[in-house]
Amino acid sequence: MKSKRILILTLVLAFLISSVLAGCGGTAETPSQEPAEQPAEQPAEQPQEPAEEPAEPAEQPSAGEKMRLALIVKSTGNPFMEKMAEGFQEAVEEAGHEAIVRAPDQPTAELQIQIIEELIAQNVDAIAVSANDPDALQHALQKAMDNGIKVLSLDSAVNAQSRMVHIQQADPERIGRVQVQAAYEMIGGEGQIAVLSATSQATNQNLWIEWMKKELEDPKYEKVELVKIAYGDDLRDKSVQETEGLLQTYPDLKCIIAPTTVGIAAAGKVLTDKGLAGKVYLTGLGLPSEMAEYIKNGVCPWMYLWNPIDLGYLAGAAGVALADGTITGAAGESFTAGKLGDREIVQVDDGTEIMLGDPFKFDADNIDEWKDVY
Repeated sequence: MKSKRILILTLVLAFLISSVLAGCGGTAETPSQEPAEQPAEQPAEQPQEPAEEPAEPAEQPSAGEKMRLALIVKSTGNPFMEKMAEGFQEAVEEAGHEAIVRAPDQPTAELQIQIIEELIAQNVDAIAVSANDPDALQHALQKAMDNGIKVLSLDSAVNAQSRMVHIQQADPERIGRVQVQAAYEMIGGEGQIAVLSATSQATNQNLWIEWMKKELEDPKYEKVELVKIAYGDDLRDKSVQETEGLLQTYPDLKCIIAPTTVGIAAAGKVLTDKGLAGKVYLTGLGLPSEMAEYIKNGVCPWMYLWNPIDLGYLAGAAGVALADGTITGAAGESFTAGKLGDREIVQVDDGTEIMLGDPFKFDADNIDEWKDVY
């Protein structure tokens, strides 16, 4: 009797255990199915969200938002630089963008570097610079390019590694040679001449002076003596002092060549104040508005220049073309520079440049036409 009860209990327990195990097995299958469905839905949704985020920055260039293009001139108080800035602003604003003009208090590379660093922090789209030194700005300008900022130089170039393209006002050889030719004609082919330059590091000034020296190698200049190259640092007071120093040191001086608008105006005033018209001649590169008086009184029979407004305008147009991707600065590329028309980028030495035009002669016959222009 006891054996039957034990057998019955054993069978009941076995049945209950098998039922419990079966129930547990069914419960275990449910979670295994739900995770299998959820991962299948989640991966399908998650990649879609990140894929949509990059699309927003890509739409910004086509939204018509203004770009910001900056011009760094050599220093404050330089009339040529001020006119150049006018042209730059005109081209940039004409294209619907914002122009920023910055000028250091003194014409030094160190102060220009500080401005470049500030513009990098502001994340401008392009920087155009008239350099106070061809090499000293390299690290700062390369940093700007590494940050996606387009860089170009104008008037006074930086080295090719520091820029994408340079805006050249005129052929440096022709600029240098024509000034010596003018001095030669003024002094009748013989006598002492001197050069009153800007800074000793100015790329454009040094290049023009090298071509002046090459012109002087011609046998026809055997009676012409270049006695000194003085530097007024593109500062009016210092240029006045250097002019007075030349006159005192070289009493037989016949002509001063000043390939700088600040220097030639300063020299013109000194020669006028000292009553030296017709005794010591003056030529070089000057602004018509500043030199009209000295051309009319005979101190400076004639001089040369290009239009600084057009020079700045071409730089502004090129800056816009670089910033919007129309050009990269490579030789052979071309673009339309607003009112100046189509321009081509050409290879020069180890860099590229865009040419503005030829130097223009200003004399008593045309100075009144130009003195109110710039």
